Amino acid sequence: MVDVSDDSVRPTPGAAPAAAPSQPPRPPVDEAPALADRPLQIALVGHTNTGKTSLLRTLTRDAGFGEVADAPGTTRRVQGAQLRLDGRPVLAWFDTPGMEDSVALLDYVDRLAGTERLDGPARIRRFLGAPEARGRFEQEARVLGKMLDCDAALYVIDARDPVLAKHLDELALLAACGKPLLPVLNFVRAPAHRAQQWREAMARLGLHALVEFDTVAPPLDGERQLYMRLGMLLDAHAARLQALSDHLMQQRVDRRKAAGRLAAGMLLDVAALRLSAAPDEEALRAGARDLQDRVRQREHACIDALLALYNFRREDYAAEALPLTGERWGMDLFHPQALKDAGVSVGMGVAAGAMAGAAVDLMLAGVSLGTAALVGAATGGLWQSATRYGQRLLGKLRGYRELSIDDAVLRLLGLRARGLINALDQRGHAARDPLRLAEAQSAGDQRWREGKLAPELKEARSKPEWSTLNPGHEDSPRRAAALRALGEYLLRADGDT
Repeated sequence: MVDVSDDSVRPTPGAAPAAAPSQPPRPPVDEAPALADRPLQIALVGHTNTGKTSLLRTLTRDAGFGEVADAPGTTRRVQGAQLRLDGRPVLAWFDTPGMEDSVALLDYVDRLAGTERLDGPARIRRFLGAPEARGRFEQEARVLGKMLDCDAALYVIDARDPVLAKHLDELALLAACGKPLLPVLNFVRAPAHRAQQWREAMARLGLHALVEFDTVAPPLDGERQLYMRLGMLLDAHAARLQALSDHLMQQRVDRRKAAGRLAAGMLLDVAALRLSAAPDEEALRAGARDLQDRVRQREHACIDALLALYNFRREDYAAEALPLTGERWGMDLFHPQALKDAGVSVGMGVAAGAMAGAAVDLMLAGVSLGTAALVGAATGGLWQSATRYGQRLLGKLRGYRELSIDDAVLRLLGLRARGLINALDQRGHAARDPLRLAEAQSAGDQRWREGKLAPELKEARSKPEWSTLNPGHEDSPRRAAALRALGEYLLRADGDT
């Protein structure tokens, strides 16, 4: 973490994600001089520990910005971050310390003014020149000084708190700076929030433009609403804010498409994966273990790539628990219970408890058994369970050459990828609890549980050269087209065409 003073700001990754950047919309011609002059400056102000730094983390998509803790007064200095549009800085956010003693400060400002008829900004400047601005009220002085320098401010409110006199005095001091002020209600997803009380209190103070923005789980249109409200307060800069909002929305769309392609690449790799093994039991067990290890590693690589795409850190994702812990998504990818809990239909061998995940391809006319039973029985030391298929199948088994992943596991991989992408898409960068796949389930998964397997995955079955996990991998226009189509299919909800 790098702290910066109020004299400088740092660019953030929020305005330029790693994958699939789009050409941002250019601002109107009459806005170009303003963009070239300096970025719009917005301060985040409010009482201590209301989530100002958390809000800035989410708005800049930078989970490492500033310091966040439950203890009050974590931010002790002004820190900044920039958003860029078309290579130029257009908006500078400034995170300020929390105000802690507004009641006493308001009395002090009134005493300094005396009987003089000073307007609000003049009263604040007189305070900033007084000794107490460098002593008892040093923290509040940083806030008010930055407020005077900025074009507007967001007043961040913890919607769980009651409306108290200290909050009203804070607002009186901030309003005295003479800059537009937009209240932002944070933590509105908490069960005991007081959002309606805050709305009524803000209306009584003449602050009718207000936005709800939960920094941990922001609404999908929350960012657009915030910039729209700011544009209402800063009419001269409305076109710039609209252009930035449109650009950020396009980046979100591009990120989601890129995420779909990352997951689709993983699924194609797994569907086309083939491993050869000798037909004896020991080689079969070793081959199945190797196959499963490669698939686990490929899924982990996909998870890492998705986290990086959304600019989350590895510690933002909780590693899977060991098998048999009873956690729905904590099960190992190849454990039968993980498939059952995900609602994926499994074959008889899997349901019987054999290790899931491998189908045995026979060299006889390209026939595949299509279940995990035979290889599962071998890997689980339950070779005798294969006798249920009769001596005819056992005779054919002597001619097998390749191992591949079962359809049920492909379905589970698709479900997990869909869930993770949807969770990352809706996760704020202020979230402090690691993301777990148990929280990543999403609606619209029925086609992956019970519908036909995606045609691209069926095609990959017959094209081992499509898998980067196989020797002799070859990229091709057809694979690229299949990857795009599968990425779109992966993110499509049930009922979408």
